[in-house]
Amino acid sequence: MEKQFKIPPVAFPTAGNPTAAGPNLQQRRVPTPPFQPNSGIPFMSFDIGSAAASTSSGPIYSGPGVGGGSANFDDEEPLLDELGIHPDQIWSKIRSVLNPFRVNHTVHKDSDLSGPILLYMSFCLFQLLAGKIQFGVILGWIVVSSIFLYVVFNMLAGRAGNLNLHTCTSVVGYSMLPVVIFSALSLFLPQGGVFGLAIAAIFVLWATRASTGLVVSLADGGDEHRGLIAYACFLIYTLFSLLVIF
Repeated sequence: MEKQFKIPPVAFPTAGNPTAAGPNLQQRRVPTPPFQPNSGIPFMSFDIGSAAASTSSGPIYSGPGVGGGSANFDDEEPLLDELGIHPDQIWSKIRSVLNPFRVNHTVHKDSDLSGPILLYMSFCLFQLLAGKIQFGVILGWIVVSSIFLYVVFNMLAGRAGNLNLHTCTSVVGYSMLPVVIFSALSLFLPQGGVFGLAIAAIFVLWATRASTGLVVSLADGGDEHRGLIAYACFLIYTLFSLLVIF
């Protein structure tokens, strides 16, 4: 005899009523929504729509200015003035050294180091064009020369001397202009010989006179020791001129 198996009836849900198939029909799985960032995390609770609305409503930064939130840069000082670099004063001080017989010491009362650094770099550049790499030597001699003149003057003037190191460095730097000119001319002059030494002596005397006049005019107590101050300045610029000659 053949065995008969009871097959349960299969009921398909109708389009109108999906629950009419019977209680044994499994319900459809609802698709899980994609991962949503937790609102408790501060850096992930950012709404792009609200951010766009806030940025479009007005500028983020509203600085002091005329046009609403735009900053006004007309009232800002130039960058060189903020750095303490005044090209007009530098040019006035350089022109005052060009005439060794009438040095205008009033423009040198406000000492600075921008002009001396410019002249030092020019001197190093001319020496480099002559095939002499002497950046370290020139920098060391500048520091030693400024300290040397500062110590000599204050020892001669005593308690009446009021020359500070900043002013001394500025005077030594601006008075380097004749030596810088001599370094530029030496590129076209024959090296060595009596003629070269005579030209070097002229520029050294020029720098010595200019620096002596500035030191005596800017500081108190130097009139009585002008000769000794001039001798110290002469030694300083002779050393620099020897770098050019040899």
